[in-house]
Amino acid sequence: MTIEVTSTSEEGYVTRSRVGDYELTVDATEEEGPEPNGVLLADYASCFIPAFRVGGNKEGFDDLGRIDVDVEGDLDDDDDLEAIRFHLLVEEDLEDDDFDAIVARAEDICHVHSALREGLHAEITGETGAF
Repeated sequence: MTIEVTSTSEEGYVTRSRVGDYELTVDATEEEGPEPNGVLLADYASCFIPAFRVGGNKEGFDDLGRIDVDVEGDLDDDDDLEAIRFHLLVEEDLEDDDFDAIVARAEDICHVHSALREGLHAEITGETGAF
């Protein structure tokens, strides 16, 4: 399988990308859209949540309910990401061991996690029974 994306910047720091039937605007100046690091963090969280759900299913949990992820990314002096942290809020009330097992499975399943260098893998904490 191949994923095809067409990205165009007509001027300045705005790039419009066509991903399938969707358009995504990314702007380094954050005037017309989010900046690239913010998009990466959102993409990582958006991949991790379904991976966490699949991991939960494989650990015997049919419905984890609502899942929110609060994401923080630290930038170095060159505005490169140097650390990422996820704090998950999960509606299902899980034991710590179950939460950790689901996180481990999700890390193996999440494609964005796999694509990032190891130093940028999210540090993950969470609360269950959160809603």
